[in-house]
Amino acid sequence: MRREAILVLEDGRTFHGEAYGSVGETVGEAVFATAMTGYQETLTDPSYHRQVVVQTTPHIGNTGVNDEDDESGRIWVAGYVVRDPARLASNWRRRGELEDRLAAEGVVGISGVDTRALARHLRERGAMRVGLSSVDDDPKALRERVLAAPQMLGADLSAQVSTASPYVVPAQGEHRFTVAAVDFGIKRNVARRLAARGVTTHVLPSSSTFADVAAVGADAVFFSPGPGDPATADRAVALAREVLARKVPLFGICFGSQILGRALGFGTYKLGYGHRGINQPVMDRATGKVEVTSHNHGFAVDAPRDGEVQTEFGAVEVSHVCLNDNVVEGLRCRDVPAFTVQYHPEAAAGPHDADYLFDRFAALLGGPNA
Repeated sequence: MRREAILVLEDGRTFHGEAYGSVGETVGEAVFATAMTGYQETLTDPSYHRQVVVQTTPHIGNTGVNDEDDESGRIWVAGYVVRDPARLASNWRRRGELEDRLAAEGVVGISGVDTRALARHLRERGAMRVGLSSVDDDPKALRERVLAAPQMLGADLSAQVSTASPYVVPAQGEHRFTVAAVDFGIKRNVARRLAARGVTTHVLPSSSTFADVAAVGADAVFFSPGPGDPATADRAVALAREVLARKVPLFGICFGSQILGRALGFGTYKLGYGHRGINQPVMDRATGKVEVTSHNHGFAVDAPRDGEVQTEFGAVEVSHVCLNDNVVEGLRCRDVPAFTVQYHPEAAAGPHDADYLFDRFAALLGGPNA
């Protein structure tokens, strides 16, 4: 028999279910993820730090957990909401059950929730704070604790998920380039995709300076994804501005895209409910090609979508847009070697439509894959 559990949103909407994972209580920002696969990669993505993830796919846990698909060293979600947890996982790579992993890492979850109704509520009213509890069945008391919790707007979180000390991921085969990857919440598959192109990646803490970048002999700089409000990342913006001023090649993903946007003089803003999942359509304006892409972001860059904009660092254009809502999904500098995308071309989990962007990065460094 499972313990009863409740989910209470900050606007008072309440759902009842059963405890899933660790028994306890948690508070975070409620967001929904539309991926049908890749729950292990979702759970271990540092960009989900302090967020309670609602899986819109009803059946979760059917392949269990394994030793290969983690995107970081731990589960980062603040809480987990599912409709129908698998009773028994079955997969040739399985090394355990998802619920056991959640419990072992102290992740409070709830199952038996109408996740369709919950996702529709968040889609209509926006991402908001939420509490899960399997130790207190009083919705009013839980809501009071939810309202006392900090909001995601204004949250400075990248330092909380960044590596404490530098480490190196070597190139596969012949070493061709060295990249300094500033870790605001990097996923492991980023370094793998770079390594496949002969890149040795030095992963540096989020507090790194340009002197730290230069000390590793970097041919280029990579700004990783990460959680929190980019409006708080002043130190990272200063680093980006120095990289641009010195015309060192720069590639950024997600949070890294927002940092570059700020460095170029654009603003950022919080989306209503964000983009999360592995089925988001994005158009590459350079080719007209539509890609199905992996996303996890609640903020976006506020930049003009048409034409070039003159900045302190030269001309800049919006290179990619989301076809669902026309949100800016990429920036390309014309006069300095820098570009970013708001989504996740490393695709863990997700489709591989955008893998070519790592080739584009290699081309900036003089590689053959233009």
